Amino acid sequence: MDWPYNLLFLLAIFIFLGLGQPRNPKSKRKGQGRPGPLAPGPHQVPLDLVSRAKPYARMEEYERNLGEMVAQLRNSSEPARRKCEVNLQLWLSNKRSLSPWGYSINHDPSRIPADLPEARCLCLGCVNPFTMQEDRSMVSVPVFSQVPVRRRLCPLPPRTGPCRQRMVMETIAVGCTCIF
Repeated sequence: MDWPYNLLFLLAIFIFLGLGQPRNPKSKRKGQGRPGPLAPGPHQVPLDLVSRAKPYARMEEYERNLGEMVAQLRNSSEPARRKCEVNLQLWLSNKRSLSPWGYSINHDPSRIPADLPEARCLCLGCVNPFTMQEDRSMVSVPVFSQVPVRRRLCPLPPRTGPCRQRMVMETIAVGCTCIF
């Protein structure tokens, strides 16, 4: 049952690193010096956060963690519940939310990793915190985040040649929230 913790950990890392968020060079907080040098690319990350000795070490670890979460989803003894209910006995945030969600596997053979855990809302409405019943005057909606993946680019027939890979940011659902 560690896969929800792993997903939350990865989400925290994305938020911390600011992946997928545009950078505004004019905005500075008081007391902060100039940021260090940035890695090239559309999502510039400070070089001190990038491993210089082995540039893909962090990506390999990230992909391994995603693979472990997908394996845990596949091997889970917990039935795939689609029931709209809150379970306050569980520590897992996805089951305690007023807009609970479960996970499914998003499969794309041209992506590395091919399988990603993706959140799906279990309620159309939201759980009323006073009655603990679904209230359809509100709506559960997915929360999306961009995650780094590699795209496999192969030449189309009749062309031949090796496949290439390109790093891209892909948008996936990471949880659900309640809106009025």
